[in-house]
This record gives sequence, C-alpha cells and structure tokens, in this order.
Amino acid sequence: MNTRTVRRTCVSIAAAAALTGVAACGGATDKGEGKDGGNFSPLSALRAIDSKTQSADSAKVDGTTTMGAQGTMEMKGGLDWSDGVTGVLRITFADGPMAEQMKQSGDTSIDYRYLKNGYYANMGDKFAATSGGKHWIEYDYETLAEMGGAAGSALKNQMQSSTPNQTVKMLLASGDVKRVGEEDVRGVKTTHYSGTVDVADLTAKNARMDEKQAGELRQQLEQAGMKTEKIDIWVDDEDLLVKKVEEAKMKTGEFSQTVYYTDYGVDVATEQPPAGDTVNVKDLMNKQPQP
Repeated sequence: MNTRTVRRTCVSIAAAAALTGVAACGGATDKGEGKDGGNFSPLSALRAIDSKTQSADSAKVDGTTTMGAQGTMEMKGGLDWSDGVTGVLRITFADGPMAEQMKQSGDTSIDYRYLKNGYYANMGDKFAATSGGKHWIEYDYETLAEMGGAAGSALKNQMQSSTPNQTVKMLLASGDVKRVGEEDVRGVKTTHYSGTVDVADLTAKNARMDEKQAGELRQQLEQAGMKTEKIDIWVDDEDLLVKKVEEAKMKTGEFSQTVYYTDYGVDVATEQPPAGDTVNVKDLMNKQPQP
C-alpha cells in the first residue's frame, strides 16, 4: 500500500469509524422549552437522555457508514467512555473504491483499537511484508490534526469525544428537534426524535476554534458540499440511546451512518499493540516515496 493510499485510507477511515458524524458543542439553549401535550418538551427529554447515556460508561456498537462514492463500511465492537474514549472495532469495507484499495492489502476487514491519544489499525500480513514486519499502524490524534488543517483539528476533537450521547448533544445545541413518535427498534420499544444541525457551526464551537480556523473549516466543508446534517435518534424507556442515524449531502454523494447501541455497562478491554509490531503513520509516510 503506497503513501497516497495510506493517507487517503487513513483519513477516510478516521472520519467514518468515529461513532458520530460531527462533534457537538456541550451547551444548549432553552428555545422551544415548554409543555407539549402534557409532556415535557423534546429538549427536556434530550437532557435526561444525554445524562443517562453519558453515565452508562460503555456499550456494544453495530453500525453501517456510507461515504458517498467512496463506498460503505460496516462496524462492530465495543466502546468505553468512563475515562476518555477507548474501544475495539472491526471495520469491514463492503463496496466502493475503499473496498478495492483494501483488497490490495489482502483483506477488506481491519481490526481497530482506540486509546485516549490515538487509534491503531491492524493492516494484515501483506502490509507487514512491506513495513519491516509490522502489522499495526498508529494514528495519533496530533498527527491527524496536522494532516487535515482545521478539519483535522475538528476530527481530533471528534475522535476523542465520540460517545453515544454526543449525538444527543448535537440536537440539544441546535435547538431544532421534534418528537416523532414511538417505534420498535429490533424488538425494543423506543421514542423517536429528529432534528437538523449546522455542521460547521457546531463543530467549530466544540473544537474551540478561533475565527480564522472556523472560516477555514467552513470552507473545507463547503468544498465537500456538506452544510447541514439530519439526525434521528431512538431512545428506550430507560433514557438510553438505542439507535442513531445521521445523514448529509456531499459533492461525492450521500453520507449516512446508522449505529445501534446495546449492552450498556459491558466490559470493553482495549490493549495497546506491541511497540515492536507498530509503525506510526507519519513515520510510514516519510519513509515511502511520494507517487
């Protein structure tokens, strides 16, 4: 796998493997607050959902992400947010150019380990044969931020705060949310909420960007064709997130991500790969000739 492929795959995977499409700012306004049919408003309900899901500490995740023309990925694993965000995921590239790129490395599935300061991808034996016998690539968040400019800084923040309730915070921060109704999700009785967020505004606020950085991020997102994102969540009777769907339009096609959350409180063990079997993505790219 050459340098350009590593770079492209690195950034695409990082964006898609994150359990939320964009990171939310932590606050929310009370606009729209009040009574609705004798019940508290959607914003009041979301605050309870945010708190309960945050305090659950961990969960199993099972989802699918489509990145427009780049293709579709399926993910399955576990996430723990009791002390920073850690976890394990297996990503399978189902179709599209990314799947074709991964076939060149011998496998369309990759195992990931997420730690506080970065994550690791096991690229398999074919990759190891060209990297001094090392199977794992380390993607530290500082390097990802350097590679992506303002969008990279936002990605770094997103990856370090990708807890299920971040999706709830996005709806709270937008103030644009409605209660759709009650629905069954995989046999679980849930309440469905829906809203729309401004991607650049919320991401810039969460990453604490200055005016120049926020402008750069907005320009990058506009070039990608992404302005707003529609978010739907389904919540059980214990105020825990069961399912979330995020959708947005990009110049390369539709972005969509659907994730299911189960087994809250499950033990998720994550170990750093052996140093002798790991190469940092920055070192790897510096050693390989640019195409």
